[in-house]
Amino acid sequence: MIKTIASANLPVDETLAIKKRRIQPSGKTKGMKRISIVTGIHGDELEGQYVCFEVARRIEEHMDQLNGIVDIYPAMNPLGIDSITRGIPAFDLDMNRLFPGNIDGNMTEYLAAEIIKDVSGSDLVVDIHASNIYLTEIPQIRINELHEETLVPFAEAANVDFVWVHGASTVLESTFAYSLNATGTPCLVVEMGVGMRITKAYGEQMTDGIFNLMKKLGIWKGKTPRVRKPIISRNPDDVSYLNASVGGLFIQKVNHWEKLKKGDLIGQIIDPLSGKVLDEVVAPVDGILFTIREYPIVDEGSLVGRLLCKEY
Repeated sequence: MIKTIASANLPVDETLAIKKRRIQPSGKTKGMKRISIVTGIHGDELEGQYVCFEVARRIEEHMDQLNGIVDIYPAMNPLGIDSITRGIPAFDLDMNRLFPGNIDGNMTEYLAAEIIKDVSGSDLVVDIHASNIYLTEIPQIRINELHEETLVPFAEAANVDFVWVHGASTVLESTFAYSLNATGTPCLVVEMGVGMRITKAYGEQMTDGIFNLMKKLGIWKGKTPRVRKPIISRNPDDVSYLNASVGGLFIQKVNHWEKLKKGDLIGQIIDPLSGKVLDEVVAPVDGILFTIREYPIVDEGSLVGRLLCKEY
């Protein structure tokens, strides 16, 4: 069943419509658990689109194993996705800074409020994001420490490589996930891949995790793949940030999610005009590279990577 959960009139007789697909067993569903798969809040983040497709495809192949409700929201920001724009086009707004919205507010506030209204009450929400076009992220879940007790057990079952528990920040209070968690609907924030691209292997990894979560909730009766045990970081000192010392072209020398020793070469910043190596980016500590620069042009101070420094 496909349903429009919020809509608004646009100029030139057009309509903005945010849609979901509900997959459920035939017959009575009262009392059944519900999981919601959400993506597309940022229009340039497409990794979750493949996950939505793959979740629906696998369920349809084995409908007899479904024992609950699966709501799929592939495009929360359809205008952004259509125009490959991170925010809401024309409004120059980041949709993930509008929640929980206002049903009596302007168009964007109204849409945010309707989204929260429809998703609230889920037994679990998985909010899938990609990185921007500049960085590639290993599949990970980021959790506000205020909601750690509720969310970490779910995150451990989600088949990600890394769970990052971070401190509270005022800006988080306007995000989709914070708004849901603060009102009692558990929501995991997934970051993986890179902007404007689909990393098929990451999508399949996340889909396996979602089915494991469904099994944990009693929504799925079928077999699920064995999931990986994530590294969990709760200490800000566990993460080391790598920034460019000069501008130039960053050339990666190691693989993503590779274990490195202090002093290992991560990449070089080169000058194509002079043919010179301007700087070498090396690991400042032992760790695992969980973020790496994807877009090669860097300025002084640009983020080129992150290392997870805790023991593994």
